[in-house]
Amino acid sequence: MPTRPPNRDPRLSDLPPLPPRPRDGHKGTFGTVLVVGGSSDNSTRMIGAPALAGLGALRAGCGLCKLMMPSPILNAALSSLTSATGLPLQVDDEGQAIPFEAVAAFDRAAEDATCIVIGPGLGLSEAARALVLRAVQRDNPPLVADADAINVLASIPDLFRDFHAAAILTPHPGEFRRLAVAFRITHDPAREESRAPAAEALAQKLGAIVVLKGARTVVSDGQRTWTCPAGDPCMATGGSGDVLAGVTAGLVAQHARQGHDLFQCARAAVAAHALAGESWASKNATAGMLASELANLIPAGLDTLRC
Repeated sequence: MPTRPPNRDPRLSDLPPLPPRPRDGHKGTFGTVLVVGGSSDNSTRMIGAPALAGLGALRAGCGLCKLMMPSPILNAALSSLTSATGLPLQVDDEGQAIPFEAVAAFDRAAEDATCIVIGPGLGLSEAARALVLRAVQRDNPPLVADADAINVLASIPDLFRDFHAAAILTPHPGEFRRLAVAFRITHDPAREESRAPAAEALAQKLGAIVVLKGARTVVSDGQRTWTCPAGDPCMATGGSGDVLAGVTAGLVAQHARQGHDLFQCARAAVAAHALAGESWASKNATAGMLASELANLIPAGLDTLRC
């Protein structure tokens, strides 16, 4: 049996240790994360969110990260995340991805991915809706749905029929409320006493893992529920959730094939994310952290969770 590492935070003693990285591993060993996000229409451009998700995945230790984004903004994202590779989505005259071409490109890329993140900066265009629907219709590889992907899911009338993915959803309370309306869930995701039952209810409805973000993030698969005891107010900054989505996917890409189920991967991601926030605050302050700084502290947080 793996033993708890000597530097394990006692608040997290109930988390199963992450397996050690094999010394003979290579980038293929540690999985490929595909990040689908960003929007480039003429009124709004969202570039940073998918890049931050990719940074989170790489800092969590995945072997490869690919960014699938509209072609006009892909190079800008890759310039900030030089360790990733890019997969362009063709756009129309208004700068929006073309739905049928986007879905075809997504299906090709998904075949080579070990885990997918969809949603950061994606927007609510027709192409975004087509991509999210296709992502949840697939039963492989595992999926992390964040941000606009969750908003799209809330608008799909027959989501029960279409949802086949092995998925982790990472809503903040506002995104959760949109899904809750669709599923007639009445628990308030912002009230501390009802956050756990809220996450449980949505997880049961979808057969997915729900990570309800907040000051005390809740993770539930509908049967098992865990509330993270760590974290810091400095984490309340734009991009923090994108980093968490990437970290979650990075851990799924590495460990889901080794017997760590999605629930345990999500718990480990939330814990490492929270420890990274505490680490930054201990050396700086309770405000002013950048999401990229949070991502760069993820490896140390994860190291405390390994065997």
